[in-house]
Amino acid sequence: MAGPPMMMKFTKMHGLGNDFIVVAKEQALPDQVSILANRICDRNFGIGADGLVYLLPSDQADFSMRIFNADGSEPEQCGNAVRCVARYYFERISSEKRELTVETKAGIQRVWIEGDTEDRQVRVNMGPPILAGLAIPTRIDAERVVDHSVWVGTEGEEQQHFSFTGVSMGNPHAVIEVKNVEQFPVAKWGPLLENHPIFPRKANIEFISIRSEDELEMRVWERGVGETLACGTGACASLVASYIRGRTDRRVKVHLRGGELIIDWKETDGCVHMTGAATFVFDGVWLG
Repeated sequence: MAGPPMMMKFTKMHGLGNDFIVVAKEQALPDQVSILANRICDRNFGIGADGLVYLLPSDQADFSMRIFNADGSEPEQCGNAVRCVARYYFERISSEKRELTVETKAGIQRVWIEGDTEDRQVRVNMGPPILAGLAIPTRIDAERVVDHSVWVGTEGEEQQHFSFTGVSMGNPHAVIEVKNVEQFPVAKWGPLLENHPIFPRKANIEFISIRSEDELEMRVWERGVGETLACGTGACASLVASYIRGRTDRRVKVHLRGGELIIDWKETDGCVHMTGAATFVFDGVWLG
């Protein structure tokens, strides 16, 4: 006979529509966490989310974060999830300080809680971007991967050409400028680019259109998830790629389908700062 169902308290949150199941634990992750993430994130048979996020103890920072995509894979970083867990920690665990440190697989990040409850924003120091081709990683041995040509296509179709700029924000991104991002077929080309052999650990694919020197529009095909309404690291990568291509200033407003982020690539220390909302949706109990 099967044992009793697993009871797990959770909080549903989102960062500009990029949604997560947040679980605060005092101990190690459960066994087969990747399988659990796949089940619990299912939008038909589970709670439904882009990722399952654990807020865990840390001996190096205020807390640590582990995130698992809807397909069970574990990315190195997620900017929207960092904002969500930081607000969760501040409002549910300890409000002693507004400047927090978060341990992630991409390193320790500093986070600031800004504003009052109703319009609270979270600012994250995402660290300096990585631009060297092999470190992103791509299979291109170059100091920077700027407007690099790549061809993709499905069997029996003519190959399509794209030019991408590679950036890592702790996870790999390929940024591609298109004329009209709203009408661009992201679902067609996103998965082909994500899985292109030029990206040894796959890649998040950002499609952008430049509005002005301080505004751009972005849609994203996230590695291991699909198209999402927002991507914090993707917005950071898009600003960095746009700046080094001479298309924008160092500070821009990024318009995503789920809302807006302010991205600022500081000239003083080379770190990228991201500011945006993090929203509570509901609390619940998962009976797995």
